[in-house]
Amino acid sequence: MADLKAFTRDLMGQMEKDLGTKLDWIAADHWNTDNPHIHIILRGRTEDGEDLVRARRKLVSTLVRDAGLAAPDAFSGDVVEALEKAGLFRLRAVLVGTVAFQTYAGHLGVKLPGAALQTGDADFAQFHSVSAEVDDSMPPLIEVLKAVDPTFRVIPHRTDAGRTTQFENASRYRIEFLTPNRGSDEHADHASPMPSLGGASAQPLRFLDFLIRDPVRAVLLHRSGVPVLVPSPERFAVHKLIVAARGERSAAAKREKDLHQAGLLVKALETTRRRDDLAHAFAEAWNRGEAWREALRKGLQLLQPDRREMVDLVLG
Repeated sequence: MADLKAFTRDLMGQMEKDLGTKLDWIAADHWNTDNPHIHIILRGRTEDGEDLVRARRKLVSTLVRDAGLAAPDAFSGDVVEALEKAGLFRLRAVLVGTVAFQTYAGHLGVKLPGAALQTGDADFAQFHSVSAEVDDSMPPLIEVLKAVDPTFRVIPHRTDAGRTTQFENASRYRIEFLTPNRGSDEHADHASPMPSLGGASAQPLRFLDFLIRDPVRAVLLHRSGVPVLVPSPERFAVHKLIVAARGERSAAAKREKDLHQAGLLVKALETTRRRDDLAHAFAEAWNRGEAWREALRKGLQLLQPDRREMVDLVLG
């Protein structure tokens, strides 16, 4: 319990630092249960009396308008916010794809040109082991999504018609749930049941376990800020190189987007003196086998020359 109290003080101290104000709070510990825990009661105002939600909105607006950091389009922000409130990230799911990329400017403290891309989808990933072992579940996902847009509907899986990994609205905005492929590629065509995801299954993908291992906390700059879990930026960059190398030639636009995002993160990690993080992520992927090394070699060759030279410098 002493460790839990110390953790609580550290947590609230970090909140005060992030918000730039002292907070009025009190904590009550419950130690004589099977699951010791602490309840925190927080007065929803800053030290000068301003409403905390309004203060957070003001901060997000300043970061987007004045600092030029990327924000998602309003609809993507509403979708992610609804899923966050429904407990998706509490259940250790991870936001991936372009919407996740849009959080890295704030996370790293740098501008990422072109990060404010409009996207017609949002992707989320979770380890099957986490979904199966956690003793909790979201409300039905389709109900959560219909609260954002009543036109959302279930898309039956292409080989498992009784399951769904995707949801789509009338505007063709698509939400997909993914999970690392746990076996041979023969399982990749089958949806994986995910007990904690409110009735959704997930599409197995190779290389995804590397991406979502050890995710980081970030904030999506939408309304008063949406707390999310995203891949670490160095893993995101390395994974994008692999995906670009393995992509179909017909998907040239997606390949260019993947390479663009990887290149921007390589530069950002160099700028913020995090080259060791990138080197460690690259080394981990490199040591996973010849298929990984082949994809990394090809991905590096596809990078713009200046970005490729930067990676060579980082890797020594």
